[in-house]
Amino acid sequence: MKRILLGLIAGLLLLAGCASVEVGDYRAEKPALDLRQYFNGRLDAWGMFQDRSGKVIKRFHVAMRASWQGEVGTLDEDFTYSDGTKQKRIWTLTRQPDGSYIGRADDVVGEARGELAGNALRWRYVLALPVDGKVYNVNFDDWMYLIDDKVMLNRSFMSKFGFELGQVTLSFTKQD
Repeated sequence: MKRILLGLIAGLLLLAGCASVEVGDYRAEKPALDLRQYFNGRLDAWGMFQDRSGKVIKRFHVAMRASWQGEVGTLDEDFTYSDGTKQKRIWTLTRQPDGSYIGRADDVVGEARGELAGNALRWRYVLALPVDGKVYNVNFDDWMYLIDDKVMLNRSFMSKFGFELGQVTLSFTKQD
């Protein structure tokens, strides 16, 4: 009987360890993130892509200009990578009546879905990612955390068919 009880407790602990973090877990965290306020004006971001072993594959800088017209925002991003390549992405964000966000960009397959609570934003989307002349549709689980009125940290987990491909880490700094 003791072994059965220990096995049951071990199984419950294992299941509890598999529970995922939800954006609502950050509801009480301050400062509260207001996307329309933070992503407004000029921002700079510095980041890196790491493969699943943790090796840094690419570093990059993003110069961003952001603006809003009512409930619709535009994030105009210019990427410069450590290998000298450049990329442009323009996001259109739309605030939904329930407080969530929908995001669209040319290289996003379908729509990005964003949930916001406290200081955290979670984006989930599929990105058409070019690699060595081919394009792969990669799932992104993108978490952003407002640190203060100028700084936001971002961690993105990339996967395909449920397997982790790597992570992207970014630090945003609001310029104005």
